[in-house]
Amino acid sequence: MASQQDAWYLSLLGLAENFRTSNPPNIKACIQCLQAVFHFKPPPKVEARTHLQLGNILLTHTKNTDLARSHLEQAWGLSQNIQTFDDVKFEAASVVAELYEQNDTNICKKILIKAIEVSQHHVYWHCRLIFQLAQIHASEKNISVANSLLEIGSDYAQVNNANYTKVLFILSRCMLLLIEKKFTEVHPLFNTASRHVESWEGNHFQKEYLRVYLLVLQVCYFLMAGQVKSVKSVLKQLQQSIQTIMSPSWPSDEVVTGSNSGDMFIWMPKEHLYILVYLVTVMHSMQAGYMEKAQKYTDKALSQIEKLKSTDNKPILSIFQLMLLEHIVMCRLVMGNKTTALAEIAQACQLCRPYPKLLKSHEAQLHTLLGLYAMSMNCMESAEAQFLATLRTSSEKELCTFANLNLAIVYLRSKRDKELGELMDRINPDSLQPHSLQAAAYYVQGLQAFFGARYNEAKRYLRETLKMANAEDLNRLTSCSLVLLGHIFLSLGNERESMNMVTPANQLASKIPDVHVQLWATAILKDLYSKNGDHNHETEFYQMHLNFSQTLLKDHFQSTQMPEHTLIQWIQGPIPPISANPPPSTSRAIL
Repeated sequence: MASQQDAWYLSLLGLAENFRTSNPPNIKACIQCLQAVFHFKPPPKVEARTHLQLGNILLTHTKNTDLARSHLEQAWGLSQNIQTFDDVKFEAASVVAELYEQNDTNICKKILIKAIEVSQHHVYWHCRLIFQLAQIHASEKNISVANSLLEIGSDYAQVNNANYTKVLFILSRCMLLLIEKKFTEVHPLFNTASRHVESWEGNHFQKEYLRVYLLVLQVCYFLMAGQVKSVKSVLKQLQQSIQTIMSPSWPSDEVVTGSNSGDMFIWMPKEHLYILVYLVTVMHSMQAGYMEKAQKYTDKALSQIEKLKSTDNKPILSIFQLMLLEHIVMCRLVMGNKTTALAEIAQACQLCRPYPKLLKSHEAQLHTLLGLYAMSMNCMESAEAQFLATLRTSSEKELCTFANLNLAIVYLRSKRDKELGELMDRINPDSLQPHSLQAAAYYVQGLQAFFGARYNEAKRYLRETLKMANAEDLNRLTSCSLVLLGHIFLSLGNERESMNMVTPANQLASKIPDVHVQLWATAILKDLYSKNGDHNHETEFYQMHLNFSQTLLKDHFQSTQMPEHTLIQWIQGPIPPISANPPPSTSRAIL
């Protein structure tokens, strides 16, 4: 009788696999076969493995997560009593913990802690489960706990000769410290990781993967510190490394991980790494003021994301897409293309709308983008509301400073001296980091002094901005400071010095290209050449100024007609649906 039952459940397992792998797969029949296995009282090992299979298939092919979780819990429960059944035991623990992470992280953590305790003898699973638990603590902002777990993992990997995984643990600690802006603590770890990578004598492919991970983190460190010039050589190395990894001769990720079971990890698949390198390149281009370059790399990255989404839509791809959109929107606004910027803000909102977790982590950035858009449209009340929403929804110091700097400009342009006075302490350059925000704060102080006709004070602040901007190739701040200095010298009647400032400002703005600075610069140059009696140049710059004005006004009008324009009214709660008939624009004419 027992052998007959064995034959039945073995036949059902074979049939289930046949249905799963047929073309097209018959998932419903596969699930029915696997469920039928339990009627024949299979041995505990078979029962546990079948529960695991069913749980994974239900997760992948259906929306019945409760049933999937029930099967995975049974697989985890049964397998704990079976010796040498590691793969089923720990995979079940890992996947069921992942499911609990969505709504009950306490149960999730308990499962992982138990699994980590009993996996000491299995290097791969022990390390993987530590990574998973550290990730959960990091997502809950328990960075010190996550860091301690990664340090334990690093020591464990070293004892078990999993040297590649040891470096992955060290680099993951670097990433956490960067998230926390603990720059002094990250330096020694960077040095340790660099030594390991440079002296690496093992698998060449693993060395290149570790190098890319290290270089990405170093580029992020420089960009977070606002050191746009200093990052160039590291970024170039990163771009060369990713070309090596993406070359046709590079093997699959499975080959890269090598033969040591404890080293069978990659930080992320090479296709995702490729997008990540595009993303940090876009971040650098935007900070440096190379808008067209940022646009080119964003287009390439978004095209790659769409290609990958069509085959395997991993959540990280939406995060990459969102971050690229956040950066390119700012570039479009600088370039005077508000209609495209607005469409891309709406696209970013659309990405977040179905995923509350994604919206929560990016809501402040969306409010910031809407604030910048509203400013460009002269909808100052909406701009103020959006920046205040950023401050309400973000605990990220740099983003709040950026919002405050823009809020100061809103108050300046709206002549709201009381609110501006209350804000200025929060954007005191002496208390700000990174370098780029400090330089921007000096510019805002210069702008405030200019609006108050305190020209000598304004010049002092703007020269500080120029010194800092030139030191790190912050081209946009350089062009803004030069044109404002030119305006100040014109107001003081010093036409020669005004010309010396505004001419390079206009040239630099045309390279970025920054349409608003060009509009400002051509207006001043037209006046300067008129005063000098140079009517040919006066006509030339008058025509240029007129062209910029007409382009901006046309774009401004088109933006007000777009249904997405109503998004500037969203300041809290779920993202509203976009009405097909927007209300009349409240914006005034462009200044």
